[in-house]
Amino acid sequence: MPALAIWSPEDEVLGAVAPLALGVAAGTALVVDLDRNGPRYPGDVSLASLVADGPTKADLSPQRRGVAVVRNGGVDPQDAEMVLHALVEGWPAVVFRLPQGHIADGSAIPILPLVPGPLLRRFPGPAVYQRSAWRVEVPPNAMALPRPRSGTISALLSGRAPHPGDRWIRAWRRVWGTAWA
Repeated sequence: MPALAIWSPEDEVLGAVAPLALGVAAGTALVVDLDRNGPRYPGDVSLASLVADGPTKADLSPQRRGVAVVRNGGVDPQDAEMVLHALVEGWPAVVFRLPQGHIADGSAIPILPLVPGPLLRRFPGPAVYQRSAWRVEVPPNAMALPRPRSGTISALLSGRAPHPGDRWIRAWRRVWGTAWA
């Protein structure tokens, strides 16, 4: 059961849609928000409720193909450790969304805008960069995603699944296939 942790220290919108796109790219996946102040993802289940009430059998594995999202609900991830392990065991792919203020310690893949100049951070290790209007060289040990269509971002922000054949979604599949160290 592969699990990836990602965070976007420079871009809040990218930080909200990247985990969803990564989940859609996997085909069947669970996205879990570990940020107590994270986005208001739709759904009835929160990590806080799973910790308080315990996960049901239906929570521990996919009930159908697609992406399920567990918003945080105000719980500290350390208090959810047992639940998180159980979710990883039952789902074919899990994406953990970390807070924007996550400390770069190599435990998560940074998702960063690829922009010119030194104003925004560059990470020396592996990272995923989001291309924008500028032609900028991709740093070593990094991969770059193509510019997404506005309809794809709009669908993700509206709680709808974009077309799985979308070029940007297909590019996220490479993230699953990369050995991140």
